[in-house]
Amino acid sequence: MKINFTEISATKTASGEAMVFLVGEDKKLPPLAQAVNKQAGGALARALTSGKFTGKRGQAACITPPQSVKAERIVLLGTGDAKTLDAQALENIGGALVPHLNNARVKSATIILEHGKGEDTARIAHGANLRSYTFDKYHTKKSADEKPTLAALTIASGHAKAAEKSYAELEKIAEGVFFTRNLVSEPANIIYPESLAAKAKELSKLGVDVEVLGEAAMKKLGFGALLGVGQGSVRESQFLIMKWNGGKKGEAPLAFVGKGVTFDTGGISIKPAAGMEEMKWDMGGAGVVIGLMKALAGRKAKVNVVGVAGLVENMPGGNAQRPGDVVTSYSGQTIEVLNTDAEGRLVLADALWYTQRHFKPKFIIDLATLTGAIIVSLGSSRAGLFSNNDKLSEQLFKTGQKTGEEVWRLPLGDVYDKMINSDIADMQNIGKDREAGSITAAQFLQRFVNNTPWVHLDIAGVAWSKKDTDIVPKGGTGWGVRLLNELVSEYYE
Repeated sequence: MKINFTEISATKTASGEAMVFLVGEDKKLPPLAQAVNKQAGGALARALTSGKFTGKRGQAACITPPQSVKAERIVLLGTGDAKTLDAQALENIGGALVPHLNNARVKSATIILEHGKGEDTARIAHGANLRSYTFDKYHTKKSADEKPTLAALTIASGHAKAAEKSYAELEKIAEGVFFTRNLVSEPANIIYPESLAAKAKELSKLGVDVEVLGEAAMKKLGFGALLGVGQGSVRESQFLIMKWNGGKKGEAPLAFVGKGVTFDTGGISIKPAAGMEEMKWDMGGAGVVIGLMKALAGRKAKVNVVGVAGLVENMPGGNAQRPGDVVTSYSGQTIEVLNTDAEGRLVLADALWYTQRHFKPKFIIDLATLTGAIIVSLGSSRAGLFSNNDKLSEQLFKTGQKTGEEVWRLPLGDVYDKMINSDIADMQNIGKDREAGSITAAQFLQRFVNNTPWVHLDIAGVAWSKKDTDIVPKGGTGWGVRLLNELVSEYYE
């Protein structure tokens, strides 16, 4: 969808296919809307007094005006309580508008904003852009009536230049989100370790230094944990390293690490058939790291960042890892693999150790669709946060509230750490008696970060959505790109 900004003084009172006015819970029409109301013989005022429209945030009234009004549609869009219109609310308002216009089969629309700053205008545009995303490349027989119609959105305000400047950076963030959504939405016969690495290499056009290690290089390094996960697949495992050097030369980077299991059957500990098709998005953590690198490079972030991802496919082949196998990780620590479906932590073990050893970053944040237990705990509205650092955890919590990509911190401790001690190795890859599944998984990861400030985000409940929200269509969400970009922008640039 194309988004344009124009000065309100250059906009006729009512023209184009659709005109949109924002109306709060007080149901007062802004001045230009009052002028249109007169042209329309009071149609807008009647819509406000009909009882159906309350001004609730995201609610819309679509009016077909008389011929005296040039616009084919007039849309009143509710903003809710004006006192609560922060950046997140403005984005949600912009996002909520898109399905209303598509349902009305509108191709182009103009939003008239008579109040607010340039940043406010840009946030509305950003929300609309995020909500306009579709992934329908494999639909060959979709009729025109089934496809979204909205192709262009113009926002008229008294600060178009400022809005356009603010939106330029937000658009780069959205491109990172869309890149992640695309990767997560693709089926596993299209996105597998080598093809995912190839997609990441596209970021070199933006100035990202991309390096990919194959299995031979990983064997030489001693990546026994990661390679064990992928040994049952005909697809070769890959190790992805991306570097963006936008900060001071020699300054320690920020590090983001992603789990990239491009399809997870569970291996020999095979998953039930029902719902297994969803395991194409078990590479969601890696997808977020790749999308974040695109967003940071796209907006020329003034910071040094490294993005790392272990890319594997977990299959029950003739050479697959068996329950009871013992592997030696890159750290030298040994792991008893009691359940081959607890594979993500094995991939992350080598990736985390490599990251802290080779880059000595200021912090490491890892993202992984790691446990079903986190969905039981937190549902699909928040990611689970585990950390050895209070300051970084608090920064992420506040950033989550600001962006709407919220996190909730859960505990770590010796009592949980003891639950992954093994009788025959340094550790086992699952805890005992199915207790505290998400916590013991995080406890496992903590053994591979040493004293580096570290956060583990379990995004199993938020990487994919089964329903639409204001700014996220059903499917791959891209959750985490906006959160981590904002963290970098707010605290580290």
